[in-house]
Amino acid sequence: MANIFDEIGNEETIFKDKKPLDHRFLPEKLPHRNDQITQIAKYWIEALNNVTPSDVTLYGKTGTGKTAAAKFAKEQLLEAAANKNVFIRVEYIRCTDYTTEYQVIAQLCQKLGRDVPHRGWTKAEVVNTFRDIFKKNVFGKKLILIVILDEIDILLEKDGDGILYTLSRTENVSILSISNYVDFKKFIKPRVISSFRDKEIVFPPYGADQLADILTARTALSFKENTIDTDVIPLCSAMAAKEEGDARYALDLLRTAGEIADEEGTGIVRGEFVRRAKDRIEHNKITDIILTLPTQQQRVLEALLKLTQQKEEITSGKLYDTYTEISAGDAVTYRRIFDFINELEMLGIISTNTISRGRGKGRTNIIQLQCDLELLENTIYSI
Repeated sequence: MANIFDEIGNEETIFKDKKPLDHRFLPEKLPHRNDQITQIAKYWIEALNNVTPSDVTLYGKTGTGKTAAAKFAKEQLLEAAANKNVFIRVEYIRCTDYTTEYQVIAQLCQKLGRDVPHRGWTKAEVVNTFRDIFKKNVFGKKLILIVILDEIDILLEKDGDGILYTLSRTENVSILSISNYVDFKKFIKPRVISSFRDKEIVFPPYGADQLADILTARTALSFKENTIDTDVIPLCSAMAAKEEGDARYALDLLRTAGEIADEEGTGIVRGEFVRRAKDRIEHNKITDIILTLPTQQQRVLEALLKLTQQKEEITSGKLYDTYTEISAGDAVTYRRIFDFINELEMLGIISTNTISRGRGKGRTNIIQLQCDLELLENTIYSI
């Protein structure tokens, strides 16, 4: 029997390289993000003069180019530093992978050549080992470290603001934080804010024309010539613009549409494949998220689905009552429901909006589902 991978590898494809369609791919140019990259560079240029740069925070919705801009600026800074007598390190930490202060500091130690275990030491031992690195000059030059903390809100919510306190109080260390949420500083205590005086850079959502420029550049790198219908890129761009200007979503649409074209054997990507790609992406994303949620959160979603189908205005109180009925004696507390609501909102499954009921009546949270009802129903009731 022939090797199955050899057989698949020999099948005809319209792709020449899928990597440029991955949101983690770093191109030689970042369209429509030059202003933001220049702002980062203006803060970081101090490092080239042996001065520790200011802390920086990048804000913006998912898919607005924050991580790519930070990594692009990193490569540019290291290239400039290579031509000067300075010792600069820029280390990238994704806070979904390292979710505690201990883990982040241990990982930084590892990257800087210190053999520190990711568990087993006290936090003080790890921090002292990290700070000791900066007490010794390397080849007569002091080390300046810039730490990129991507999705920092996840780390702060889970483990508190200790990481910011430690890094901001360590000599020669600068922090670049990346967050999808403008209000992430609610997790930071005043004593830490006093030493974490960051410069803020906002990344606005991409417009449809800007997304089209991004897709056009990636198409040239990813697809063989004459394999894309003229309506494909405008359609992907328009759909992604409706998703708050999310470039990741635009790239996912284009790649998935290309995969559908390969499956169909058409040799060309058509507009109808983009619409099918949207359904496939939505189905896969929502289904995977719901199936991996804890049981109690699945019940909250079931309660939301039930109230939505009844065309009810969903307040947290009404949601808790319905959730309690569904749970049949196995319900969590009312306060815990708010944690579930925040987590589901971060996943993009629901949205919340605080409204005023008028004088003397206070404010109320109104909750709405942000996913396809039929898809949610099919998933919830298949569990």
